[in-house]
Amino acid sequence: MTVRVLRAADRRAVPWKNGGGVTREIAVSPEGAGTDDFDWRISLADVGVDGPFSVFPGVDRILTVVEGAGMDLAVGGQHSVADERYRPYRFPGDVETDGRLVDGRPVVNFNVMHRRGRTACLTSVVRGELLVVVPSRSTVVIVALDGPTVLKEAHVTLGPYDAAVLDESPGSLHTQGHAAVVTLRTG
Repeated sequence: MTVRVLRAADRRAVPWKNGGGVTREIAVSPEGAGTDDFDWRISLADVGVDGPFSVFPGVDRILTVVEGAGMDLAVGGQHSVADERYRPYRFPGDVETDGRLVDGRPVVNFNVMHRRGRTACLTSVVRGELLVVVPSRSTVVIVALDGPTVLKEAHVTLGPYDAAVLDESPGSLHTQGHAAVVTLRTG
């Protein structure tokens, strides 16, 4: 079993593609890919002001609010309020998107982006226990969103915002808070 642990403390904040905030990349494929050539990318974004989202041609996005009151999104002119913590919201990354902070309060968003037609993606947020299965030709990324998350058989404990990248099924996980489980299949 291969488990690659990515600690939150080792990440650095970098400016968004459009310069409007900062992001902390958790994992990307292929490793080392930039914002224009990834198959998939997982990150945390600190959003402190209203404004436009970066446009990513051919990319689908999944945004999950993990801190703060949420965001009012206008995606291609259609409004959607992402104000429920730990609920993934899916939208196209190549459509003009504007975000307004609910109550003007900053948020932290967990973001998954994947290249349409090249990568299939399923993002879930779980509590309690879960049997983790890594399908054939897939990668699973688990991110502890709050509270510790334990990959029991792998003997790995993740603190808040720590991640584990899996290419084989590690058995089960137990989280005392919420954990994101992102399954990505490229090809």
